[in-house]
Amino acid sequence: MKPLTSKLIIMKNSLFLTLLFLVAFSPLSSQNSKQIPLIGSLAPSFTALSTNGELTFPNDFGKSWKILFSHPKDFTPVCSSELLELAFLQTELDQLNVKFAVISTDDISQHNMWKAHLEELDYKGRGKQKILFPILEDPLKKASITYGMLHAPTSTSRDIRGVFIIDPENRIRSINFYPIEIGRNIAEIERTIVALQTADRTKMLMPANWNEGDDMMVPHFPYTQLDLANNPDLVKEYYNVGNRMWFKKSGDKITSE
Repeated sequence: MKPLTSKLIIMKNSLFLTLLFLVAFSPLSSQNSKQIPLIGSLAPSFTALSTNGELTFPNDFGKSWKILFSHPKDFTPVCSSELLELAFLQTELDQLNVKFAVISTDDISQHNMWKAHLEELDYKGRGKQKILFPILEDPLKKASITYGMLHAPTSTSRDIRGVFIIDPENRIRSINFYPIEIGRNIAEIERTIVALQTADRTKMLMPANWNEGDDMMVPHFPYTQLDLANNPDLVKEYYNVGNRMWFKKSGDKITSE
């Protein structure tokens, strides 16, 4: 066999093996690189077993605000602290019409054991807390892939710490991912929900570090000269910082149309 012919055969075989590898592994690759749901899009629906029975998320949570809260692994210390903080705030979050669904790639038997263990702990001297929210299983990683909660550089089998805030119309309003090493600030999640609810109700904007009761930003010039002529007290309700930032004083009653 001539050397040139031999080289061509080797090249063809190498090309064939490369194509075979790409065909064999491309479904897995495309599955894991699927774009996550974006802010403003409808939250993808999925059904899973949970510590509260079989649930379809987000449909089974009705017209409440919903939070999908992923964690890496049951029984790990940071995850345990997060769920105990959530349990402590359950009543407060219920008053905001917020429902939680916690999810990981562990199975339901593991979830049930972990829940029972957590309910026996006295965290921060608050007494034992009942966990009323569901912990969903995802051993096949379908929901985790759909929501982009598996970050391959960190792990292909354990969820990152994801937070999806979803409104009563099942539209995603906020997305946050946190590293495995660091627990989430539950107070900040609650602040974000309050800010979103306030923005929806008032049609106002929330400035940096806004907390409930703070002044809000107006998305446009707050009044015309005719408005001011008809109601001179309007100048007492608003103030500006420069010519681009207008604020509504928090002490004034705000209504939306």
